[in-house]
Amino acid sequence: MNLRKTAGILLLVVGIGILILFAAADIFGIGEDPAAFGPWQISGTIAGAIVAVIGLVLLVRKSQNVVTGEPGA
Repeated sequence: MNLRKTAGILLLVVGIGILILFAAADIFGIGEDPAAFGPWQISGTIAGAIVAVIGLVLLVRKSQNVVTGEPGA
């Protein structure tokens, strides 16, 4: 497995973990107000989703040879 795929898997797993942690903070008892989805939860959920998407893009995207422009391994 190459470095890009390893980094993609790592970012995907960490991003999903962050997303779940912030989205379910009230359920875990670490949220400020169980009746509201606060600004920290919103920003943490968005950040986790962004990290997960970056990981998914790294995992799925095929590498390309910079010199020749041909698809690589």
